[in-house]
Amino acid sequence: MFSGVTRTEGAVALMSRGVERLRGLIAGGVGRLPEKPRMVLATCVYGLGAGLAATLFQLSVNFTYRNTIERAGEQSFGEFALWTLIILVTASLLVGWLLNSYCREAAGSGIPQLKLAFWKDFGHVPFRTVWVKFVAGVLSVGGGCSLGREGPSVQIAGGLASNLGGVLGEPKQQRQQACAAGAAAGLAAAFNTPLAAITFVLEEVISDLNSRFLGSVLLASVLGAFVVHGLIGPQPAFILRGASAPHWQAYLLTPVVAAVGALVGVAFHVGTVQLRARNRRMTLLPTWARPALGGIVTWALGCAVFYYTGKMGVFGLGYDDLSAALDHQILWRTALVLLGAKLIATVACYGFGGSGGIFSPTLFLGGMAGVAMSGLVSQVIPLTPADQLTLAVVGMSACLNAVVRAPVTGILIVFEMTHEFALVPALMIGALVSGAIAKWFNRHSFYDALLQQDGHRLDRVIPPRDLQSWQQLPVSAIANFEPVVARDLSHPALEKLLANHPHERWPVVVDGTPSGVLRRVEAEAAIAEGREPVLEEIVTCRANQTIRDLQSSLILSSANMVVLQEGDEGKVIGLVTLHDLLRAQVALTRRRGAA
Repeated sequence: MFSGVTRTEGAVALMSRGVERLRGLIAGGVGRLPEKPRMVLATCVYGLGAGLAATLFQLSVNFTYRNTIERAGEQSFGEFALWTLIILVTASLLVGWLLNSYCREAAGSGIPQLKLAFWKDFGHVPFRTVWVKFVAGVLSVGGGCSLGREGPSVQIAGGLASNLGGVLGEPKQQRQQACAAGAAAGLAAAFNTPLAAITFVLEEVISDLNSRFLGSVLLASVLGAFVVHGLIGPQPAFILRGASAPHWQAYLLTPVVAAVGALVGVAFHVGTVQLRARNRRMTLLPTWARPALGGIVTWALGCAVFYYTGKMGVFGLGYDDLSAALDHQILWRTALVLLGAKLIATVACYGFGGSGGIFSPTLFLGGMAGVAMSGLVSQVIPLTPADQLTLAVVGMSACLNAVVRAPVTGILIVFEMTHEFALVPALMIGALVSGAIAKWFNRHSFYDALLQQDGHRLDRVIPPRDLQSWQQLPVSAIANFEPVVARDLSHPALEKLLANHPHERWPVVVDGTPSGVLRRVEAEAAIAEGREPVLEEIVTCRANQTIRDLQSSLILSSANMVVLQEGDEGKVIGLVTLHDLLRAQVALTRRRGAA
């Protein structure tokens, strides 16, 4: 699949020269080109650069996996067990050291971090995040950890496009377009699915299917697909033999299989979030060593499954075993074993802080759930191979949708990965069922749940079109009504506050009354010196005051923070920071410009 290294290297060199020339054209003529042509050329740079980065990441992961885990699989079982243990533990420790030493934001899939950068940092992603994610992802996924490469591809591509925007003269507060375009190109290259990449970025990252970035996202996604077509080829990720329109029995079973796939996704969601929370409270191991726990769990389960079934799907992406299952080469009992082992291994790898995504694992889990269910039901109800294949891909789409909460993406990504239109009606039924079940069990999508666990809240403010109406809005329009408040200034409580929340300052409320603002550096100094922390003066306002009044209050606040109170007792209900105000103000300015 990846032969022809000379041709690939030549294509990469040619692509690099083209990008450099295009970059020079844009950077040199930015003052002369009209706005729309300039943005089109810039989007071309983002799409080509991001697509190339995602493709190189894919090639690197596959090369590493082939020369580590797959090569170990050619040895005797004893040698296989020994070498895979060494590979997984070494790779996991290196990943932990990289993340802890250089960039903790490169842990996990990277999509929550990219969403945070898009909404709170105007699309700006430090280049350090890009290279750490690339190296850590190759080591983690290529080294056999049960994680995916698609989420990291999105973060790498979106981050690289953000930095290309800086090279082309875009200021830090105007990188949202670059970030979104790069993310779309990265996912299109990672999955070879340009349509699904467009809908995913609009559904999950931007949360607006009618976004003003639609044109840039579409163009970049197409360019990302062209890059992967040129370097790897246009073939789908899975080739389905004998796919055709299913019979009525399959349609009757579709809601059942979709429900099972969704429940598997819910189990993954809940298990991962809970383990991640426990991992944050762990004190027995240093942070850099914890990803090795996920590697060890994957090794133990992977070796056991390999010994009894000869399958290595627990390691890495698992696409070879998933392809075999879709080709009717894996029995339903084996699929059930792979499902259980892969679920535990993926929860462990992600929950203990590894660097990798969830797209591939959830597709694998859903596919195995569909194969197991169709095989079990076929013992009672006659199902054709086409019926069983339909139920397997329904399980894939349902499990992914239950975790990500992007139904259109869930349908398109499976359709584009298989190139089989006959599966679409069943996929649509599965999306409805899985979406309902996921919302019943979990309030937020997996990515939003992780952001909330890390103390982040994404505010998507859509202000009015004119400045006067904007300034007359109440403060509550842009306030954070779920603030993290310090209520205990003892050293154990401060240590817990610093460990659990990434903020630089917190309002301090004692007996329901605001008493000051605590800065992170002051809290750390107070703990180190064994003293009480010194608080800064706090500024308050009422939620029904206008944004014009808020601007005056923020000028008076040395902490760039205003606490909202209500009622006669002055109960604290929220806060607004200078960053909140500026972010909403920038959104107003851009909306007026677009109009």
